[in-house]
Formats: sequence, C-alpha cells, structure tokens
Amino acid sequence: MRLILAPMEGLADQSLRDILTRIGGIDLCVAEFVRVTHHLLTEKFLLRTVPELATGGCTRAGVPVRVQLLGSDAVCLAENAAFIASLGAPGIDINFGCPAPTVNKHGGGASLLEFPEQMHTIVAAVRRAVPREIPVTAKMRLGLNDTSQALACAQAIAAGGADEMTVHARTKADQYRPPARWEWLALIRETVSINVIANGEVWTVEDCANLRAVSGCEDVMIGRGAILRPDLMHRIKTGNDAMQWAELQPWVADFFQQLRDRMEPQHAPKRLKQWLGMLRTAYPEAEILYQQLRAERAPVVVAKILAAHR
Repeated sequence: MRLILAPMEGLADQSLRDILTRIGGIDLCVAEFVRVTHHLLTEKFLLRTVPELATGGCTRAGVPVRVQLLGSDAVCLAENAAFIASLGAPGIDINFGCPAPTVNKHGGGASLLEFPEQMHTIVAAVRRAVPREIPVTAKMRLGLNDTSQALACAQAIAAGGADEMTVHARTKADQYRPPARWEWLALIRETVSINVIANGEVWTVEDCANLRAVSGCEDVMIGRGAILRPDLMHRIKTGNDAMQWAELQPWVADFFQQLRDRMEPQHAPKRLKQWLGMLRTAYPEAEILYQQLRAERAPVVVAKILAAHR
C-alpha cells in the first residue's frame, strides 16, 4: 500500500509537504497545481512553485513530489510537461478534478469531465512528450454534475497512456460534501487496466481500511484528513497511537519558522492561522491559539509557537 498526499491548492504548500513527510507515512506527494495557459513556464517560476525540483524532486525526507499541471491546451501542456521533466520532476500529474469556478470557467480542472475525448488528447500528448521512465498520471472526479461519464473519463485517461490515475469519489457538484461514493472506485477499477488510487473522505485509520475494502484499491490518496491529523498516514502505516499536542507543537513551530523565512512578515501569521483553524478539530490547544490569532494577538501566539521550535 502506498499513501499519497493530495494536491491542495493554497494549503499543502512546500512547507507543509516538508513537515508532513518528515512526520512520516507518506510515500508520494502531488504538488499544488501549476496553471498552464499559452506559454512555456520559466525555470524560476517552477522552482518557486515546486522548490523540490531543486533537490532531486523530493522533500527533505526523500519523498518524491510529482508536479501537477492544470489547463486545457494539449500542446502547451505537453511542452511544459517535457520542460518540467527535464528539470528532474519524478512524475507529471494532470488535473481533471479541481472544482473551483475560476478554474472551470477557463476550461480547466473538472470542466474537462464533460469532454472525455479532450481528456484523452491531453493525456496522450503529455505522455508522448515525457520520457517513458517518468510516470504520467491524472486525477479526476466522478463527473461534473453527475456520474454519467465517469467510466468514459477513466477509460480516456487509461487509453491516453497514463501510468495510473487517482479518482476523487465525488462529482464536481458534490464539492466536498460527504459521503464520498467509494463504490464507484470499484467500478472504475473493473473498467481500466491501470492502477487506480482511491481518494475521498479519509479522516481516520478506520476510514482508510474501509475505503480500501469497498473500492478494492491498494493505494490511497489523502488530503484534508492529513492536514487535520498530521500523523494520520504514519498511524495507518504503523498502528501507533495518535500524536498528542505536545508532540505536534514543535512541528507546528517548525512550519511557522519556515513561513517566516520565505514570506513577508504580515503573511506568515495568516498562513499559520489557516492550519491552526484545521488542527483545532483534533486539538483543543490549537483552538486556543487560533482564537488568539483571530483576536489579533499575533505576537502572543508567535512567542508561544516559536518557544517550541525544534
């Protein structure tokens, strides 16, 4: 079983990927999507967006980071994929699942689920452009407004030459509302000959086991569940008890220090508040710090957090 950290735009950035992969249990990451329009991206931009490209395509813990592309122009996607591969990316992923309206109105992400033929064209173009030894993968949802084309979309990805695909078991219309439709993953597995990675509604160790049992998928991608419970993947792999706040706080401090090193001073506390706002689901101590940040007591929170820095 492989456990994969999902691409979460504006959330699972380089700092969080670093922290989560060092906590452990993660076999592979997919970076936040890189938007491709009508030009070749620059090396400077790509290194800023996916800085792991400067370190062999891996996080500090040695976990590979695939680069995800979002767009609808097959030629431009292929050209950029070839360039990113030349920079040492350990894999190229194609986004057919983002539900954001700003993405969909420009013909990217989940909007492509209405056009399986175009999905096939995109995957085939990228696969031809990228050296054979570098995996080309795709992430899709079950459809735009319904599941009527779910199997056709999966078949289009497989026929285009993808090495494997991740399926988020919801439609675009479902957004992130539970439940995820895990039973559809089994249907897709029966339809295609490539590996299917299961994704959707994994918050606990038990959820992961149940998802694998229902879907028959060996590998699982986890998104928000790994942000709320940073040791979730490690616990799935090891069976260890849940990490307590005293153990997690130094990691949060490390994360915040990284933010301070690469961001303008006013931005780092806002990004910290975002993660604390999610951590408070599992940790009452995070709730206290979150509320202090909301009350604009950033200096107090910063002092508490940095006191725990490793």
